[in-house]
Amino acid sequence: MEALYALAAEIGERLKARGEKIAVNESSSGGLISAALLSVPGASAYYLGGAVVYTPKARVLLTDIPREALEGMRSSSEPYAQLLARNARERYGATWGISETGAAGPTGNPYGDAAGHTCVAVAGPVEAVLTIETAESDRQANMLAFAMASLSLLKRALDAMEA
Repeated sequence: MEALYALAAEIGERLKARGEKIAVNESSSGGLISAALLSVPGASAYYLGGAVVYTPKARVLLTDIPREALEGMRSSSEPYAQLLARNARERYGATWGISETGAAGPTGNPYGDAAGHTCVAVAGPVEAVLTIETAESDRQANMLAFAMASLSLLKRALDAMEA
């Protein structure tokens, strides 16, 4: 967890310095992405809000994504992760949206993905999406790995903005 908090602190300081805001839609990381970002003193300067979009009902209630936008798309996929990241950015009026959607374990999900599978995405001035496969069934370890992968992808996007 220390590495996650350290990465969040670095990102938080960069967002504050740039006057940028972030919003989060996460699933199988269970709120760890938001928790890490909020662990930084002064997080209110950059963190606008987030949701744990763990079920289809939660997606309806928390994101208001129209059914038509989901046609041909399944959870735990790169297109769905990108949709969630864009949704977070747009709904909160943030500079950056970040998302995660996968299967923490100990078993896979109904879509055929094994435990340890997730897709993470960043939407903003730079967009990126990535699939992670940990090959582990340890739920807590996967949740931490998913949150770390999400924030690492955001850090790379921030780096690309400064290059």
